[in-house]
Amino acid sequence: MQVLAVVRHRPEVRKISFVAHSLGGLIARYAIGRLYEHSSKIEPAGRTGNSLSEEHKNQMVPGHQQPHEAKIAGLEPMNFITFATPHLGSRGHKQAASLEESDTCLLLPILCGLPFLERRASQTAHLVAGRSGKHLFLTDNDDGKPPLLLRMVKDSEDLKFISALRAFKRRVAYANANYDHMVGWRTSSIRRQSELPKSNLLVADERYPHIVYVEREPMDDIHNKESLAVGDQTIALEEEMIRGLTQVPWERVDVSFHKSTQRYIAHNTIQVKSYWLNSDGAAVVFHMIDNFLL
Repeated sequence: MQVLAVVRHRPEVRKISFVAHSLGGLIARYAIGRLYEHSSKIEPAGRTGNSLSEEHKNQMVPGHQQPHEAKIAGLEPMNFITFATPHLGSRGHKQAASLEESDTCLLLPILCGLPFLERRASQTAHLVAGRSGKHLFLTDNDDGKPPLLLRMVKDSEDLKFISALRAFKRRVAYANANYDHMVGWRTSSIRRQSELPKSNLLVADERYPHIVYVEREPMDDIHNKESLAVGDQTIALEEEMIRGLTQVPWERVDVSFHKSTQRYIAHNTIQVKSYWLNSDGAAVVFHMIDNFLL
């Protein structure tokens, strides 16, 4: 794995952070699950293996930080940051209604949220995007196992996805609140539609003109914000992923390029894929840098 190769060639490195865009955020979440390791908080001379002592296992409370000895690739985990990543997959993820206006289909992802288009896409996604397409539409069924994205919201015996996320000092999800035709707001910000910030809560900062909302603390009673629609499999799967991922606190940063001429390519502008084409996203990148934990 490339991360391990870098660590081997840079023995002086002591800390590690991940910054990922779009599908790269899911790849990063899978990678840290594989790279996660932990050891007991107190390490006597005769320490054995990498297992936590029973005492520390009993002291762990869901949503709280792991002991400092939790490592990723042998390094101290610091920041885990994603930009426009489909954390909840691509099923049923219409773009959120704009924080400033509501232009219906112009604000929707590429399928405009139409069920019959999504059903067709879920059946053919693997032809376009290979296994990743199946993963995004939760249609993979390897050896009878649940879809990979569902498995990635909890720990298993061999892959500790949530423990790995919890090991980081910060977890941040940047999301386009509008005009992202690839990844909707809900799936990229790991929130429910009812949690779209109200217009009176929006912020205006000259340093970061496209940052419209910052949520630094986990929402109170987040699991009870929205009830499930009985029999709606898409909502049920989404709810399971939200509940799993919010076992650990996230910072949410909502971005709007509503006033930018680059708004229709918001998915790439949010991370400045090409400066001459996506330069308005530079302020978002500077926001990430200015808040980066060293």
